[in-house]
Amino acid sequence: MRRAMRPATSSASTSACDTAMSDARVPLAADYFDGRSARAHPVMLSLEGDSLAIEGEGVSRRVPCRQVMWPERTRHGMRVAHLSDGASIQCGDAGAWDAWTQAGGHHESFVVKVQQSWRWVVASLFVTVAVLAAGYQWGLPWAARKSVAFIPLSVDESIGESAFASVDGQLMSPSQLPAEQQARIRTAFERAVATLPPGTAPRYQLVFRKSSIGPNAFALPGGTMVLTDELVKLVKGDEQVIVGVLGHELGHVRKRHGMRMLAQVSALGAVSSLVFGDFNGLLAAAPVWLGQASYSRDAEREADVESVRLMKAAGIPPSAMVKFFELIATYEPEGSEAASAPKAASEPKAAKGARRRESSWLGIAIASHPADEERIAFFRDAAR
Repeated sequence: MRRAMRPATSSASTSACDTAMSDARVPLAADYFDGRSARAHPVMLSLEGDSLAIEGEGVSRRVPCRQVMWPERTRHGMRVAHLSDGASIQCGDAGAWDAWTQAGGHHESFVVKVQQSWRWVVASLFVTVAVLAAGYQWGLPWAARKSVAFIPLSVDESIGESAFASVDGQLMSPSQLPAEQQARIRTAFERAVATLPPGTAPRYQLVFRKSSIGPNAFALPGGTMVLTDELVKLVKGDEQVIVGVLGHELGHVRKRHGMRMLAQVSALGAVSSLVFGDFNGLLAAAPVWLGQASYSRDAEREADVESVRLMKAAGIPPSAMVKFFELIATYEPEGSEAASAPKAASEPKAAKGARRRESSWLGIAIASHPADEERIAFFRDAAR
């Protein structure tokens, strides 16, 4: 930081200033480097008016103080002043340097004073953490919503197609549901979507798949919605329940949650890489994962609202979704230890749901969603 060195102004009422000027003119021992070689030249420094005098063997310079980049005061370390022509001055006695410059009228900036106060440092740390937390909680989702608005829908479709291709054939296989049942589900959902106000339903494509992730449904950017055979079997083909579930996924498509999540996670990943560096992948990935889980819960709540909107428009009671959550809570994957182990007849549904999450990949798929109890209460309230 370039600071001009000003000698203290004397006055008749303050003799201390005269003493300060006298002390500042007392030569200070230092080392001078001419910027062309690594050789140190022992010199004596003194302030003469608005100039810094540098005197030593083979060195005699007068440098205007305004052309000197004076070092900031720190608790420890060597003091190094830089000159405009590339030369520098080093002083190993930090205390003597600080006393000499202060006597010469060198006034520290507010920032330097803050750096020397632990109270200011702690306060600044709390303010920084608060600003980062606010940006993480509210700023990042807001920025993601705004940025997604400028992304063409064709980008959603392209990303959705790539994502579907990456999981189809690995986690999923062709559906084994009868063609007639698939057609009935498609027709039921199309009728429900047709009851929405014109222009409010996004484009979508319903795909049936047998999967290894259990009873589930998910939506990809661009409108591809996947419904698993296991979910249809779990609800025994109840079309009202299935329409409610698909309405939830259509809400994800309408709100473009997939693209918003991509924008948020990409931003978090970029910031994490800057903070932690590429050499520490674990720490860099942690905030990304946490941010993704948190924002998924918010997206699920928005999608639940969209599900209720569709069911009410189609004349389906929102309480149909309560049935879905009750069935999910008791679901046991075929062949799992939890399914084959003997259980007490009085085991509560909450305990079964917790055990199901622990023993099945389905638990990972639903872990980021709001608690089932919260969502059941939401749909029950909507039914009233």
